[in-house]
Amino acid sequence: MNVEQAIRRAAATLRDAGVDTPEHDAKLLLAEACGCSLSDVDKAMLLGKSIAALAEEHSAEGVSPASSVEGVPERRFDAMLARRAAREPLQYIVGHAPFRYLDLAVGPGVFIPRPETELVVQEGLDWLAVQRITAPRVVDLCAGSGAIGLSIVTETADAEVWAVELSERTAAWTRRNAEAVAAAAGTAHRYHLVPGDATASGTLAELDGTVDLVVTNPPYVPESEIPEQPEVRDYDPELALYGGSPDGLLIPERIIDRAAALLRPGGLLVMEHDISQGAALVAYAQAHGFNRARTGRDWTARPRYLVARRDDYCA
Repeated sequence: MNVEQAIRRAAATLRDAGVDTPEHDAKLLLAEACGCSLSDVDKAMLLGKSIAALAEEHSAEGVSPASSVEGVPERRFDAMLARRAAREPLQYIVGHAPFRYLDLAVGPGVFIPRPETELVVQEGLDWLAVQRITAPRVVDLCAGSGAIGLSIVTETADAEVWAVELSERTAAWTRRNAEAVAAAAGTAHRYHLVPGDATASGTLAELDGTVDLVVTNPPYVPESEIPEQPEVRDYDPELALYGGSPDGLLIPERIIDRAAALLRPGGLLVMEHDISQGAALVAYAQAHGFNRARTGRDWTARPRYLVARRDDYCA
């Protein structure tokens, strides 16, 4: 079977299973099985190459030694395809997920970073750039995979980041990604993973009143709105998903309270939230330590995150 036939067959299987992006997922799984890139798969489709030829070519380049074993690429592809057809998240199957300039390890026990969170990070980075703060202090509450904090520490050369994560199972993923980023970018001395409850007053209490920026993607899904997608409902950790109340506002509100204590006068909070929560969280922030607050919108113009600033003259 050549690559084009394999992709066509696999895409049909995924489409029948209800996967939203069957062709893309099929190509990515084959790329992973053969140790190559998506563009390599596209090229192989145009040239009519077999899966074995594609895998052998990249095995020779040292990309995926296992692919050189006869039959392994096809078997790996079929096994991964079966998992995806069962609606296991694509990122769990391949073991990593892209986020801004990073490629993060993910798997069971960690929330998969989403593209909309990249906008949340960008909001914070843009503010730091405009403020021209020397050696900014940044806190990432509910760190998960480490996507937010690790992006900031690698994209802002002099930033120091404290990342808080409650779940030890999840923190193992945070730690793994932090170590990989540190090895590549030398950020170990500027990124600190702190175990603890992001909403507790004692967590990072030594930083109260000194932090320039808090960027966070806390649990916020309303408990009354269980996600329909099996990839989310059945695989994302509940601790990272649900906001602790029917409207999902309980944990985000507590995060606002904690951020208000952490931030220095003039500091900024950027927090992702559900599209139904914008007005409520702006009002809560303005009543709990922030004099300016607004809602930021995602790529599809939906209200997606809170931007709130402490009064420059707050005590």
